[in-house]
Amino acid sequence: MNIAVAGLGYVGLSVAVLLSQHNRVTAYDVASGKVEMISRGESPIRDQEIEEYLLRDDLMLEATSDERRAYRNARFAVIATPTNYDPDRGSFDTSAVEEAVGSVLSYSPDATVVVKSTVPVGYTDRLCGMFPGACILFSPEFLREGHALYDNLHPSRVVVGVPSSASDPIRSRRDAGAFARLLTGGALDPGVETIVMEAREAEAVKLFANTYLATRVSFFNELDTFAEERGMDASDLIRGVCADPRVGDFYNNPSFGYGGYCLPKDTRQLLADFAGVEQRVVSATVEANAVRKRHVAEAAMAAARERAGGRGRPTVGVYRLVMKAGSDNFRAAAVIDVMAELERMGAEVAVWEPTLGPEGFGGYRVLSSLEELAACDVVLANRVTPELRPMRDRVYTRDIYGKD
Repeated sequence: MNIAVAGLGYVGLSVAVLLSQHNRVTAYDVASGKVEMISRGESPIRDQEIEEYLLRDDLMLEATSDERRAYRNARFAVIATPTNYDPDRGSFDTSAVEEAVGSVLSYSPDATVVVKSTVPVGYTDRLCGMFPGACILFSPEFLREGHALYDNLHPSRVVVGVPSSASDPIRSRRDAGAFARLLTGGALDPGVETIVMEAREAEAVKLFANTYLATRVSFFNELDTFAEERGMDASDLIRGVCADPRVGDFYNNPSFGYGGYCLPKDTRQLLADFAGVEQRVVSATVEANAVRKRHVAEAAMAAARERAGGRGRPTVGVYRLVMKAGSDNFRAAAVIDVMAELERMGAEVAVWEPTLGPEGFGGYRVLSSLEELAACDVVLANRVTPELRPMRDRVYTRDIYGKD
């Protein structure tokens, strides 16, 4: 079967690799550098499973920057283009999705389009109105950065949404089942649960799932703030709370706040989708994240001032912008907002991030060695690693599992 994929980020590349085990997949991206790397068997993103699979010679995967080559004769076309949250509009910017759908249908008008980009609730139905007669489905992804292909190979569930405004409901439901079988057919685990539902319900599943994760992060961060302010041991509190099997001992390590590409924008989009519906939890989750980042900045600044002892402007060295193990991506990392807050408080902020190129980051001073980092009054570390041990006396972290 011929399958096209539009967009070669975490979602698009992992889906392309997954499906190319048993299908001919042509993946399109405007970034020629990504295309060239994939054509050489190299991954443009850090993901162990993607890196390993791209070295295999049995994948039927081609990457291209030629739309016609990618989209012609496609039976299914997966849309995995970015949908950044636009604060001025109070919603996702879905223009890249619409452009990709239009391009696919111009070359393959009979293709079934499957949107995997995260979108507002009700968007797929509106998309059907923009492209009358087209068969368009929505299938959310549930992936972690750095483990995207692993999560596709071992999926928790497969969800496919059929729009209520589908021009051919029978074909849409048939193709929803066929696409779900394509995904589960590439997975390594048998018996993956498949759920076919209305598209707007599938869109809401994605936003509510990520908002729940953000709420759990915020809960344990607030527990940690309470413990820090009251002079308690946060690890004891968390261990006691999480011993209850209804809570579970997972996803509970305090951090500087939830960040990354998905959680911040998805929580804000869900909050926007709640317009006209009374709620409290979602708005509290969004606000709690901002409060947490301010608290971290204030605590780190207090420690820097104490260590500086009035000797000029306190210096705070940030250990890594990357906040997730196994990832090389720091877009929308929570520590970036903490850094901005520290600057407003009067700190001199410098960064140790070995993945940075010569362009640096945001005008901050980039440190060239761990020795330079150790010379800062305070070292801000979302997660502690062994290389921080020599400077442990000046590390500010809330990482309860990485502490010595």
